[in-house]
Amino acid sequence: MAKGFASTSDLTEKKITFSDIGSDIYAFTAEGDPNTAVIVGDDSCLVFDAQATPAMANKVIERVRAVTDKPIKYVVLSHYHAVRVLGASAYQAQAIVASEETRRLVEERGKQDWDSEYGRFPRLFQDAQSIPGLTWPTLTFEGEMSIYLGKREVRLMQLGAGHTSGDIVAWVPDAEVMCSGDLIEYHSACYCGDAHLREWPATLDEIRAFNPKAIAPGRGDALKGLATTREAIAMTRDFVATLYGAAELSVAKGRSLKDTMAATREVMDPKFASFAIYEHCLPFNVSRAFDEASGIDDPVIWTAERDREMWAALQGG
Repeated sequence: MAKGFASTSDLTEKKITFSDIGSDIYAFTAEGDPNTAVIVGDDSCLVFDAQATPAMANKVIERVRAVTDKPIKYVVLSHYHAVRVLGASAYQAQAIVASEETRRLVEERGKQDWDSEYGRFPRLFQDAQSIPGLTWPTLTFEGEMSIYLGKREVRLMQLGAGHTSGDIVAWVPDAEVMCSGDLIEYHSACYCGDAHLREWPATLDEIRAFNPKAIAPGRGDALKGLATTREAIAMTRDFVATLYGAAELSVAKGRSLKDTMAATREVMDPKFASFAIYEHCLPFNVSRAFDEASGIDDPVIWTAERDREMWAALQGG
């Protein structure tokens, strides 16, 4: 049976949870939809990942206002993908912060990514006409920088590539809490269409070395307790390594992209088929893994047209 393209048939609203994951740190989660984290300091707040539209961001703001009246001073973008960034204008923040590499990627492929993601998952783009345009970081850095919310330090760090080449995490030292963006998912498929799969496991090792007591992942439930955070890191590593290993073996054997898809299903489906957005992600993931195993280091830019062509070739429908 042909599968509907990406997540175009996913019209079910998800239940939002706003959970306390540390002292004045909250995770906005929605059953596998993109997450947002909120860090409240002495005099202001920081939002980590903005949601896809201002209307979606307003759902975050409503919950922030239920716990604090402190201004949202910073919006931090873990990476450049549209579902993470296009709602940033709603916060009216003093600064929009990202890595310098993320800014480069917005310039290089931000518009194509916006069109691509909107076509793949229209439900996430509520009131799409309210998006004023591409979200441009106003403050960028390389390596590491600290932001202070009064006395509270939030360390923003590039620990390595993974989900994209520009990924950053936020570490709150006084609470030992990590906001990981899509570097970590929990019972949700990793989207790997723009990934650097060989580097991703080493980046996960860097996160694990912090021994976070809690993690706000990119998708899936908030993670509390060392055992749960380690489980999520291991699960993400297993997903990424299984995907790339299948592609690497297929390329070495001279298999076609379509045959690589079948070979990848054999090893991925038994472990991960129940994960949120698994079927959506798999063709994009296999395409990128096949490219990387074939020596294409820089991910090929996805466009709405390329999305549909690839889907028809690999997934049907």
